[in-house]
Amino acid sequence: MRIREIERYGIYFANLDPIRGNEIAKTRPVIIVSRDEMNRFLDAVVVCPLTTRLQPRWRSRIQCMCAGRKAEIAIDQIRTISKVRLGKKLAQLDAAVAARLRHLITEMYGE
Repeated sequence: MRIREIERYGIYFANLDPIRGNEIAKTRPVIIVSRDEMNRFLDAVVVCPLTTRLQPRWRSRIQCMCAGRKAEIAIDQIRTISKVRLGKKLAQLDAAVAARLRHLITEMYGE
């Protein structure tokens, strides 16, 4: 079975269940943060889930719009999932928000 093209910074529905502990659950939008080269050759992708439970004071979150609703990108919940968990593509993240996302991921997980 050929898995479709998955684009970096694409926003897709993903089934995140089952979970463990305090992981974000249910079917929800996620942003693909793994590079396109990885997305072409691996059966898994790295994602940040979106949530509508806003925490504007948390430095690990970036506010954005998704499907006309205010949402936050939960960088503190970054995870790797199988491509089979992905559903329909909803949108593509705005370039300015994608740049902020890259910067915060580097700040949180880089040196």
